[in-house]
Amino acid sequence: MGQKVNPISNRLGIIRGWDSNWYGGKDFGDSLLEDSKIRKYLNARLAQASVSRIVIERTLKLVTITVCTARPGLIIGKGGQEVDKLKEELKKITDKDIQINIFEIKKPELDAVIVANNIARQVEGKIAYRRAIKMAIANTMRSGAEGIKILISGRLNGAEMARSEMYKEGRTPLHTFRADIDYCQAEALTKVGLLGIKVWICRGEVYGKRDLAPNFSQTKENSRGGNGGKNFRKKKNINR
Repeated sequence: MGQKVNPISNRLGIIRGWDSNWYGGKDFGDSLLEDSKIRKYLNARLAQASVSRIVIERTLKLVTITVCTARPGLIIGKGGQEVDKLKEELKKITDKDIQINIFEIKKPELDAVIVANNIARQVEGKIAYRRAIKMAIANTMRSGAEGIKILISGRLNGAEMARSEMYKEGRTPLHTFRADIDYCQAEALTKVGLLGIKVWICRGEVYGKRDLAPNFSQTKENSRGGNGGKNFRKKKNINR
């Protein structure tokens, strides 16, 4: 089972929260479609900003969008001009008041979405896929991951017949629900066709109960235990 199910949806409600937080009622379908349009638009609009995750929360008249990114400066712009422009563009999609929060990812090497998209862009830029993957694995392991697994499929090196290659380091226990595994599937459009890239990153195990509500005041799910990074630092100071 662990090999076939998406590792993120497999851990929903256990150690990972939802990316859309709202109650739909009778308008569930419309809100879901709206969420999909917002994500599609933001991912295309902020393609250069290393966006990892877009969390959407709704109240009756307000839509709060939290963009998790490794390059917040690109989204905010000079004096916050870009964010205001983005708000106006999103208002046309939703017809509701929009609030945009930008959350910086401190360690992009531990984020599967950013790692997979970096590999895809490098492969599109004609860098050898083996080199791009080995560099990504080395950077991720150096940043403190317990393990990483990368699968690349398609016409590798322009071969006539498509094949798959897998590269692993460390441990990625897909069956262990308390293992914090981040996953992403990306595509690289090369001149010989699409290459599929899948990335699994194990960021440690979560013991104890984790708050599943989106709380971006703490370190974004990069903790090696059940507590967020800030809680961990406070405990250290008390012991002194």
